[in-house]
Amino acid sequence: MFIPFNDQNPLKHIAFQHVTVALMVLNTAIYLFMQSEIFPTSSQHGYLAFAIIPSELTTGEIVFPTAISLPEKFTLVTYLFFHGGWLHLLSNMLFLWVFGDNIEDAMGHGRFLVFYLLCGAAAGLTHAYVSPNSNAPLIGASGAIAGVTGAYIMLYPKVKVWVFVLMKIPLRLSAVWILAAWFALQVFYVVTDVTANVAWWAHIGGFVAGAALVVVFKRPAVTLFGAAPISR
Repeated sequence: MFIPFNDQNPLKHIAFQHVTVALMVLNTAIYLFMQSEIFPTSSQHGYLAFAIIPSELTTGEIVFPTAISLPEKFTLVTYLFFHGGWLHLLSNMLFLWVFGDNIEDAMGHGRFLVFYLLCGAAAGLTHAYVSPNSNAPLIGASGAIAGVTGAYIMLYPKVKVWVFVLMKIPLRLSAVWILAAWFALQVFYVVTDVTANVAWWAHIGGFVAGAALVVVFKRPAVTLFGAAPISR
C-alpha cells in the first residue's frame, strides 16, 4: 500500500537515537547470523527455540523440542529479534527508522527500550490469545514496531511523512492519515483473513498497546497530539 521513508520531525530532547539504531543493528546481525551455518540452530528449525508458539505458551506443553531449551515466557521478547526473510526484516527496520527516533526522543533511551519490549510482548500475547491452539511459530519485530506507530499517532499526528504509494509514487501526508490507514488495513485483513500466515492480530495488539503506554512512558513535557506540522 505505502512505504514510509522520511518524516519531518526533528529530535528535541536527545542528540541521537541510540536505542533505535542499536535495535536495527541487532535485528540485522541476528538475521545475517541465522542465515549462516556458523551455529547449529541456523537452520529453519533454529527459529523454533526463540519463536512464540501459541500452543506452547498457553499450555506449557512443548510441541517442537529444540536443542535450546528456553522458557516460553522468554519468547515474548526473543521472537522480536528474528525474521523469516530479508523483505520481512527490511520493511520492519524501515518503519522503525522513520518512526522510532521520535518516540525514543519523547521518552528517553531507557524508557523507550522498555516500551518497545512491552509492546512486543503485548503483540505476542494478543496473537496467542486469539489463536491459543496454533502451532505456527511467530517471529518478527512487527508487533513492537506497531506499538511505536501507535505512540507516534498519539504524539505527532500532524507531522508530515514522505511515503511511496504503490511502491513508486512519492507523497507527503500527515502521519495520522498514514498510520490510521495502516491500522485500518490490519483490521481489514483480520476480518477478511486474506493471508492467514501473517499475524494481523499481533499488529493490532502492538498498536493499541503503544497508543496506551505512550501516555505513561512519554516525558511530562511532551504533550499528546501536540506537534504542529513543519513547513518546508
